[in-house]
This record gives sequence, C-alpha cells and structure tokens, in this order.
Amino acid sequence: MDKQINILAIESSCDETAAAVVRDGREVLSNVISSQIALHTLYGGVVPEIASRKHIEKINQVIEEALSEAGMKLQDMDAIAVTYGPGLVGALLVGVSAAKAISFASGIPLVGVHHIEGHISANYIENKDLEPPFVCLVVSGGHSHLVVVKDYGEYEIVGRTRDDAAGEAFDKVARAIGLGYPGGPKIDKLAKEGNPDAIPFPRAKVDTNEYDFSFSGLKSAVLNYLNGCQMKGEEVVAADVAASFQKAVIDVLVDHSIHAVKEFGFDKFAIAGGVASNSSLRAAFEERCHKEGIKFYHPSPIYCTDNAAMIGTAGYYEFLKGTRSDLDLNAVPNLKLGER
Repeated sequence: MDKQINILAIESSCDETAAAVVRDGREVLSNVISSQIALHTLYGGVVPEIASRKHIEKINQVIEEALSEAGMKLQDMDAIAVTYGPGLVGALLVGVSAAKAISFASGIPLVGVHHIEGHISANYIENKDLEPPFVCLVVSGGHSHLVVVKDYGEYEIVGRTRDDAAGEAFDKVARAIGLGYPGGPKIDKLAKEGNPDAIPFPRAKVDTNEYDFSFSGLKSAVLNYLNGCQMKGEEVVAADVAASFQKAVIDVLVDHSIHAVKEFGFDKFAIAGGVASNSSLRAAFEERCHKEGIKFYHPSPIYCTDNAAMIGTAGYYEFLKGTRSDLDLNAVPNLKLGER
C-alpha cells in the first residue's frame, strides 16, 4: 500500500484519558495521556463516577494536543479509532461519544476497537519484526488472558482467570500491607528489598483447564498470613510479603504461558497490559524464554498501561480489514475478545 494511513485514536476505558496519532500501524506520531491516578489514590482505587467526569473535562483537550503534537489536522486522518469495550461504561461512553461526534462532523470513518486487542497490538509499535501467529499474555487490573494471536484481529483465548485478575490481586495485597494504590508498581518496588522465598504462598492450578489462572486463593493466603501474624504478635516484614506474593504470581504466569507456547508449537511470545511493566515479571520471562529458545516481545512501560497509541495500532489493522463502525456504536463494558 503506497498511501500512508493516519489514525486518530481515543482511549477512555478506565482512568486514563488518552489520544494519539498513529501512522501505518507502527509509527506513533503522538501519544497524549491524562492520568487520574493521583485523584483516585485518595479513595484507594478507581471511582467510576469521578473517572467519567474527569474524562469529560479532558477529552477535547487531549485530542487537540495529540493532533498538535503530531503536526497534523483532523482532515489528515483516514480513520478515528476508539475503545468501545470492555471497561467502565461511563468512562467508555465519553470516548465513544467524542469519536462519533468527530466522525459525524468530519465524515471520517469510525472504527471501534476492543481494549484487549489494543493491549496485544501495543507489541507491534516497537517490535517491527513481530507478526502473527504468536501467544500473548495480557495481564492488567481487570484481565488475565492467555491468547493465541492467529492473525491481525483474529484471536483465541486459551486461558483466563477464574476469579481475581493478576493486577487486581496486586492492588488488594498492596492495600493489605499498607502500600496503598496503585498496588502493582509499589509491590514491584518493595519486593526488591525482600526475600521471595521467605513465605511459601500457594501456586494455584485449575483442573479443568491447564492454562487458566486463579489468584483469589493466593490473595486469601496473604491475608491469612497477615492476620496470623497480628494474632500471634509477630512482626510482619512487608518486603518479604511483597516479594513472596509477587514470586507466587510470576511463577504461575510464566509456567502457564511457556507451557502454552510450546504446546501450540510457536516460537514467539509477547506480554501486554499494565502488569506487563512489572520488572520482575519481565526478567522472569526474559530468562525462561532464553532458556526455551523462544523469542520474547514486550512493549515499553508507557505502552503497557492504558494509552491511545495501542488503540491506533489495533484500529489500523481493523481498518485494513474493512472494519467500519456505524454512528450507533455504543459502549460495551463486558465486550468479549473477538466479538463485534
């Protein structure tokens, strides 16, 4: 294809208001993110109503900034890509409404994008050689999916969490040991000071699907350990708790993922999502993939957390496939990967 394709992308599924301009799927011309972390930290987690109101305040600003940073105008865009699910319904509606309004006013085609597809596609931005098929582990506050990426926009979920997502478990354990929100980065930092083998926390296996995850029991084991220490008057070494908990999560994620890569006969593996920025998780996968002869791909931390560049990349490949969304596109908070 000779003509360059420019995508204006919008992401507002949770607590980041983001817009980006992406060219030909892999070149990020701008990536603007307005984070609400400081605001939600006051409440110990994301408050949906507050998130929605903040998105309304920021959405036009980040879109204008993304176009300005890219040195482009709206009429230079070939499509508008927007996250329409899954996520917080009120937050999603802000981005979807903005994208539909721009599409209606300008006549530029609208492309609805699945949030998880965006996370997977973040790997294409900096890894120019990465092409399907491969296996991708998506780990975030709301999702723990093990996905076979058959082709661009074609996915099969082979494993998923049965209860808490990995990031959700990080947040709950962080709160329990007094670290606050957001839990993932804080546990990652504290764990570096602790002994990962100090406390033998469990590694759960799901009998009915060898690729599924379960972190609820691990979370409960941490809480029981903390309660036990309190009842006995024993000192809690928070760094050891963080390190031992984190290692239990990482061991399960690595074992299940590498098992899937080998069983499905691939030699490429990628990670995505907010938890994918965890330094210990990345190091564990680097080591294991090197040992197994598997090529390991991961986005930079800025593309692991919610951002619009990844939505622009996913939107580009959907656009090439001929995907177009009508102006009745709605937010779908529980949208399944592969559904449209």
